[in-house]
Amino acid sequence: MEALLRVTDTIKSFRETRLSAIRSPAEFFDYQRISRPADLNTATQRISYNTRYFSGNYGLIIAILAVYALISNPLLLIALGFLVGGFAAINRFAPDPVQFGDTVVTQKHLYTGLFVIGLPLLWLASPVMTFFWLVGASGVVILGHASFIEPGVESEYAAVENTV
Repeated sequence: MEALLRVTDTIKSFRETRLSAIRSPAEFFDYQRISRPADLNTATQRISYNTRYFSGNYGLIIAILAVYALISNPLLLIALGFLVGGFAAINRFAPDPVQFGDTVVTQKHLYTGLFVIGLPLLWLASPVMTFFWLVGASGVVILGHASFIEPGVESEYAAVENTV
């Protein structure tokens, strides 16, 4: 019961901190503010401002791309489900050693079997490729959006606010 309370508190604090920073879709997809940056310095300033301003939206984009990457790689989903389910099953159903005839099977034996089957399966699922795809895809989307969207008028006053 205590674990359930901790999970709900964590979800509530995540909703208050991260999800409150999500900007409206009308502001995020404002096509009237799209323009090509004049030079690299302008692009860097835009990226710096927009990554802070739209951080909640960018986090949501990364989460959506991660879910897409897991769904589009079913072997990775099966391997992760096998490993996580195996850990949960071993912890829940076999906390004590079990004897089968003359053989005693402990948690250590079960974990070894889980690793012997699960790690090659996970290796075949290529999680490293999926991770680098996620980094590349989110980087292109986020840096592209952040560099082409002009900061709003409020960005001019952000420097004044910090000095006051």
